[in-house]
Amino acid sequence: MAAKRYELSDGQWERIEALLPGKAADPGRSGSDNRLFVNGCLWVLQSGAHWCDLPERYGKWKTVHRRFSRWCHAGVWKGVFDALTADRDNQYLMIDSTIVRAHQQAATGKGGRAIRRCGVPEMD
Repeated sequence: MAAKRYELSDGQWERIEALLPGKAADPGRSGSDNRLFVNGCLWVLQSGAHWCDLPERYGKWKTVHRRFSRWCHAGVWKGVFDALTADRDNQYLMIDSTIVRAHQQAATGKGGRAIRRCGVPEMD
């Protein structure tokens, strides 16, 4: 299977497949296709689009978003990230300052109380 833009390659999928819930051995109802779901999440997160703009090939956007949120609260994504970052040969690990966003009002933080050391008299 050739990976499309924003989707996992076969090698990348093999690295995380066993870390995800919904395997045949897991109790309860599981999703029909974890890879399709993960690719849908990646599409939204990497494209910067809203969940409601998720292409139909990934399923209903509300269902994908609800499952994404459940996995967040259950710590599934953290487990995947921890496992991938523990691998010293991980060539995809990087920190990029473009992902750090400030609130829109952060640019207007002028004025306000000046910070001073405790016990130091205030200068006029």
